[in-house]
Amino acid sequence: MRLSDFWDRMRRHFGEAYAESWARDYVIAELGGRTVTQALAEGVAAKTVWRAVCKVTDVDAKLR
Repeated sequence: MRLSDFWDRMRRHFGEAYAESWARDYVIAELGGRTVTQALAEGVAAKTVWRAVCKVTDVDAKLR
C-alpha cells in the first residue's frame, strides 16, 4: 500500500480534519505502543499500520 493510499483511507474513515489528529494522538498497542504517525516515521509499512487501525476502529469493509 502506498502512503498516499493510506492517508486517503484515513481521511475517508475519520474525516478530513480528524484523520491527522487521530493519527498523532491515538496509541495502538499492536504498533508497539506507538501512534500511527510514529510508526510510519519509524518505517513501519503503511499496510501494516492500516491493518492495525482497522483492528482498533470500526472501518467500513469497503476501505479494508
